[in-house]
Amino acid sequence: MSRIGKYPVNVDDKVQVSVAGQLVTVKGAKSSLKYNLDPRITAKLDGKKLLLSRADDSKESKSLHGLYKVLLQNAVTGLTGGFSKALELHGVGYRANVAGKKLELSLGYSHPINFDIPEGIEIKVDKQTTVTVTGADKALVGQVSAKIRSFRPPEPYLGKGVRYVGEHIRRKAGKSAGK
Repeated sequence: MSRIGKYPVNVDDKVQVSVAGQLVTVKGAKSSLKYNLDPRITAKLDGKKLLLSRADDSKESKSLHGLYKVLLQNAVTGLTGGFSKALELHGVGYRANVAGKKLELSLGYSHPINFDIPEGIEIKVDKQTTVTVTGADKALVGQVSAKIRSFRPPEPYLGKGVRYVGEHIRRKAGKSAGK
């Protein structure tokens, strides 16, 4: 058995889980997440636990068993507490602002960068230099955070750019002066 997949997904009271064939729907107070399971994996709701089983012991089935268990556990966790990632803007004149469903970033380019906030994601800006991305879908929160970071990744000489909170940037020595 898969070591991860054999454990049940514990369903919280705030979340409703429904299984219809291969489609598993997890509903919370604000949103819902749907997962279409592979035909080799079956889901069964047993009270407040969601049990996953696989058809055979092939390597792919074992991998999918653990994968879907973790995806469904993350969905339950995301809909009860949510996931968040924080980013810092380092650099002179670097700032962020949220206007409606757009994130406007000034990152030292000749033009501002406008980023459309996807559905299911909430972005907050503190002190114009800290951006917090929150949402129920862990993968979407990570993807949006990585996209924002990609607009100006931190560079190793001056350390300017967009970085995750707590991320350490290895600094390089610049040009050394002549003799």
